[in-house]
Amino acid sequence: MINEFKISRRSFAAGSALAAATLALPALRAQGKLEKTKIALSVGGKAAFYYLPLTISEQLGYFKAEGLDVEISDFAGGARALQAVVGGSADVCSGAFEHTINLQAKNQMYRAFVLQGRAPQIAFGISTKTMPNYKSIADLRGKKIGVSAPGSSTNMMANLVLSRGGLKASDVSFIGVGTAAGALTALRSGQIDAMSNTDPVMTMLEQKGEVKIISDTRTLKGTQEVFGGTMPAACLYASQEFILKNPNTCQALANAIVHGLKWLQTAGPGDIIKTVPESYLLGDRALYLASFNKVRESISLDGIIPDDGARTALKALASFDPTIKADKIDISKTYTNEFARRAKERFQA
Repeated sequence: MINEFKISRRSFAAGSALAAATLALPALRAQGKLEKTKIALSVGGKAAFYYLPLTISEQLGYFKAEGLDVEISDFAGGARALQAVVGGSADVCSGAFEHTINLQAKNQMYRAFVLQGRAPQIAFGISTKTMPNYKSIADLRGKKIGVSAPGSSTNMMANLVLSRGGLKASDVSFIGVGTAAGALTALRSGQIDAMSNTDPVMTMLEQKGEVKIISDTRTLKGTQEVFGGTMPAACLYASQEFILKNPNTCQALANAIVHGLKWLQTAGPGDIIKTVPESYLLGDRALYLASFNKVRESISLDGIIPDDGARTALKALASFDPTIKADKIDISKTYTNEFARRAKERFQA
């Protein structure tokens, strides 16, 4: 049985690494002075495992170790977090990679520069309460489907599932329910008939028999089955203009995230429990840990966005969104691995 309060070697090592990073900070700054030290970062549903690397990097002080003062604004879903960065109230967004493609289709150039997740971690489930006799996607016509927020990656996943079953987005009603307690309440109270969402919410509902999962990208295998390839998920992205003006700041952000990814590779369940805010557990530690074990392999190992994954994302979006013309998108301009590669080299030892 895990002793959640015992300081593990991993926790000690993480603390030592943090101290070492802090001591090394003057040398880092000397190599490339940060153009901007105070960063406004938007995220949609920070409590979800989808953004666990961001939370870890924040909670363990990895942003501060890089000389950054990061103020994180948490929104109900990725679409609203995107609006914050496009509107100028945020410098950087922690959101789904697909948004960089959607934005380019609207002639807005945004680029991902460090990856947090190598699988979407989104599951689509049918309510066993309101649709006990569900047989096929066609049964969802006219129904209410919960997503983190309209236009978010959970909505995109739902659109993909519907399109493959012969339905259009206009055949259903989408309702924003967030990614935490509100999502659980919406399904349990019968406000929605199905839900496309992330963990820990979906595992909690699944284990209690409250949803029937019909499409699942919480594992690498499931992602391959749904998308036919690797699919980049959460990342940090910013406008091309911001990245060009603030390369050292972007490098520091990438360093912090990759540092968090490295910590997550060896962290035990007890380490996760001690590090994330209590509210993220949604009142059930055991189910939270069960959720973590299910999505663990979907967390990026090194922050690098796979080239084939970017192409998979474009193909998926173009398959159901008529505004996305694959031949008009320059996928190479939606991401850069320059910063993640440098960060990987730094934390490889």
